[in-house]
Amino acid sequence: MYSLSDLKAPKNSRHSKKRVGRGQGSGWGKTAGRGGKGQKARTGNMHFEGFEGGQMPMQRRFPKFGFFNPFRRDFAEVNLSMLDHCFDAGDSVDPEALVNHGIVKDLKGGIKILGNGQLSKALKISAHRVSESARVAIEKAGGTVTLIEDKKLNLPKRGEGFRFRKNAKAKSAKNS
Repeated sequence: MYSLSDLKAPKNSRHSKKRVGRGQGSGWGKTAGRGGKGQKARTGNMHFEGFEGGQMPMQRRFPKFGFFNPFRRDFAEVNLSMLDHCFDAGDSVDPEALVNHGIVKDLKGGIKILGNGQLSKALKISAHRVSESARVAIEKAGGTVTLIEDKKLNLPKRGEGFRFRKNAKAKSAKNS
């Protein structure tokens, strides 16, 4: 029977590291296996992934995918089941109350109430967005829904924002 101390690597499976540049007698002296002159003989060259001999690499030739929307809004989502669990009947639920109860850590771009779960209490809810199923469930339980206007968030509306081309034309018109 074998033990761990008897284990050996198969014959010729382990190679010693090639030590280059250690004199002519080693067989890898002088040019250290790089040949004579040329781009491949130089240091600091071709040592990165995707190098194609100076040709424009594939990762730079391909178009880049995706799009960053500067007007995107991420809402902090809250389900009806959390509201039913954390609030009593008749309570008013607004963004500050959600933060105080620890339901939402960050208001992000606003609060959105989603319709997952059951609501058995009448609550006065004010949020930035409410799904249709959540609105029906809240009103069915005897509660009310109030939407908070986007003006309080100070976010740009669609179409607002940077207009570089328009500004450039206006500046060129002023100069002439």
